[in-house]
Amino acid sequence: MNTNEQTLHQIERALKKTAEKFAAIPQEDAVLTDFYLLVRQESGELLVFDDDEREITRCVVEEWIGNCSEDFYTTIQPVLHTALKRCEPLLEEMSVLRPCSFVLLDDEQQTVAELFLIDDDTMILGQDLMVGLSDDLDAFWQKLAAE
Repeated sequence: MNTNEQTLHQIERALKKTAEKFAAIPQEDAVLTDFYLLVRQESGELLVFDDDEREITRCVVEEWIGNCSEDFYTTIQPVLHTALKRCEPLLEEMSVLRPCSFVLLDDEQQTVAELFLIDDDTMILGQDLMVGLSDDLDAFWQKLAAE
């Protein structure tokens, strides 16, 4: 997807609103939450929710309106990664307990990808945060059983 600068600014504005709402919380009152980015393919809406399904903010990404592509959620992931990366300093300052992740949801509120993970010492920006975990666990159990 060839993304224009206006699209990135719209997404960044929503992320900044999210960060501002959680920056106002005193550090000792930090909350435990992840953030869910629900993208509605038909309307181009981007909604940000917390763990309790409370809406934090929303925006309309004009470039996404009416995009009926089957690979829509795959093609928007790099755009969301770029916006998250640009907002990284603000996101790191949020008063949320770590680890905290940003998860992409589709129209049916199904997880498409974990986009961004913030931990105290680690920040991971990638499409699949746990790639190969199942294989690693299987190999570990086989090795353990062999001993």
